[in-house]
Amino acid sequence: MNISQEFKKEVRDLKDYIVLVMVSTANYQKANLEILKLLVNEQKTPGVYVTLNKPFDIMQRLLEQNRIDSRFVIFIDGITKVPESERRVKNCLYIGSPEKLSDISMAMDQAVKALPTKEKFIFFDSINTLQLFNKTETVARFVYFLAGKIREWKIKGIIISIKKGTDLTLLNELAQFCDMEIDLGGK
Repeated sequence: MNISQEFKKEVRDLKDYIVLVMVSTANYQKANLEILKLLVNEQKTPGVYVTLNKPFDIMQRLLEQNRIDSRFVIFIDGITKVPESERRVKNCLYIGSPEKLSDISMAMDQAVKALPTKEKFIFFDSINTLQLFNKTETVARFVYFLAGKIREWKIKGIIISIKKGTDLTLLNELAQFCDMEIDLGGK
């Protein structure tokens, strides 16, 4: 299965979109990197990557190893705890916890506005982690808010969800806010 080709096929006729991408745990990292490679390297689209699973330094290294141009990406690190004075570095805003939804939304707003181009994306990794730290209803409201912001900004939105362990009711609710669901295989 070529994840990037599958993703490209699904979104090719859409200019701005919000896509709920469902992946298996086995395909999770590969799917994230291939979608990023498509957006950044092939389409030359800058964007914001909200990471709630891997710290910024690990994400930076993964991008480097996969030859994805990290100069095109502003990270929002929702897991690494750093002192207040160090929360902003060149291309990363540190939040410190997936529970801080207001801080995450303010950081996304700042990061999206900091990108100088009209074409841009926001990549949200992942709904599952939000669900570990917040109530299901809170996660649904946050994604509804996020979808509204993505439409307001007129950008591409990619929301990642690992199939296994995601509340089915939540997935059905999230699908309503998205333009489409893309299932990239696995269980």
